Amino acid sequence: MTRLLTLLLALFALALTPSLPAHAADDISAASRSVVRVVTVAMVDGEVVGFGHGSGIAISPTRIVTNAHVVESAVKYPGNVALGVVPSEGQKSYAGKLIAIDTTRDLALIEITEGRLPAAAVYTGPLESGTDVVALGYPGNVDLATARSAADYITPRTPTRSEGNLSNTQAVDGVAMLVHTAKISRGNSGGPLVDGCGRITGINTAITRADDGDSPFAFAISTRELARFLADADQQYAGIGTPCLSMAEADARDRAALDAESRASAEANAAKEAAAKLDRELKQARAEEAALASRENRIALAGVLFVIGALAAGAGLLFYSQKNIRNAKIAGGAGAVLVLGAAVLFVTRPDAHAELADTPAPGAATGTATAALAEGQYLCTIQPERSRVTVSATTDVPVKIHGGGCVNDRTQYAQGSDGRWQRILVPNEEATVTVASIDQAGKEYRVDRYLLDAETMAKAREIRAGTTLKGCTTDAGALAALATQQEAIRSALPPSPNERLVYRCQKSTAAAAAAAGSNGG
Repeated sequence: MTRLLTLLLALFALALTPSLPAHAADDISAASRSVVRVVTVAMVDGEVVGFGHGSGIAISPTRIVTNAHVVESAVKYPGNVALGVVPSEGQKSYAGKLIAIDTTRDLALIEITEGRLPAAAVYTGPLESGTDVVALGYPGNVDLATARSAADYITPRTPTRSEGNLSNTQAVDGVAMLVHTAKISRGNSGGPLVDGCGRITGINTAITRADDGDSPFAFAISTRELARFLADADQQYAGIGTPCLSMAEADARDRAALDAESRASAEANAAKEAAAKLDRELKQARAEEAALASRENRIALAGVLFVIGALAAGAGLLFYSQKNIRNAKIAGGAGAVLVLGAAVLFVTRPDAHAELADTPAPGAATGTATAALAEGQYLCTIQPERSRVTVSATTDVPVKIHGGGCVNDRTQYAQGSDGRWQRILVPNEEATVTVASIDQAGKEYRVDRYLLDAETMAKAREIRAGTTLKGCTTDAGALAALATQQEAIRSALPPSPNERLVYRCQKSTAAAAAAAGSNGG
């Protein structure tokens, strides 16, 4: 029977038609690519007797979280009910198997037996009342209005989104629930409630009745309950506690941080210049004092020699008048020499003003600029005020740089049109393009991540396949080809990334730098 149900799902998959790709580059669209439809097919004696569906969200490339009540029939009748998972894009559905279930929390974990999905991140930080939230899933009332056959329920398509606000958190039967105003219906069960950055803030599970004009409210299982469920199931997931910022807000904060840094640097340089000017003035004053003292000493010495020379000359005249010719010549000669020496000392006396040798101004360049990347072993630390974190961890990154652009001894970077050294990573499995870049001075390491739809991802892979460079190289032709290829990939990416991590790098200790060998470039 199990083989028959698997065959049934495979036949459904073969009957699918291509879905329209989601071209939007915003974070909600990126999160939508992690949303799936969870389908249950009940069969008796080879005949389909029941069909149900809900929503789910990929928590890893092969595992999906949904509501327990969505898959309860598969639990009650495991031999007669098959599970299927329909991604939001692509051309194929997948068979699934139940891994864990918690009926108290109304959560279940499903694993797909083939294929991979982009995994969503879970927001683990605090949520305030009034926070904007978005429900993603496959509401049944939309299906009733649009579906024309059973095949429409197993055809990949973009989930429906509805926006609302978080009201508060309340306990329902001992389970923490988020009360919100994003509109959902029965098919949304198991689908995610996400924040503006596309991170899971809850799993939608129920709605209130709207009798007699009452306003409807929705309930989502909190991520606190989700985290406990996943821990019990030994399931790893990406947890992000950083508050959500728009890219515009992140850019504004980045500019503000850079402006503050620039002002601080300018103030520090001004202080250095003022100190250098004061030091120069003091040195000038001391030099002029020394020059004046030397001049006065020289003049004084010349005066003494002149007086002595005059006395000697007078003595020579006295000896001459006494007919002492020999002593008259000696005294007269000595006097003449002393007077001449005094004249020489007076004429060669130093100037009263001293001139100091020119010294370079603070921060002035002392050498010729070079295009080579700074070399060294660095430890790079996240700068939260300059970053926009949505899906990634922010641990320190050890980076080893060679001047030719070889990073961590195995990944070749090339200089981009903006002057930064970069490497664009286009994986075969994940729907994420990563642009890692380093400034020429080696002070800033930046990671931009783009969460892409299938069509854009396929285009990036096609461009990457044109030139494959594994490892590092010093060949000028290979480096030029890599730079050209990377600029072509950049042109295929959306204008803004979904995530930007900015790291400040400093020369690291040998122990920290040694860890670079275990990290990618």
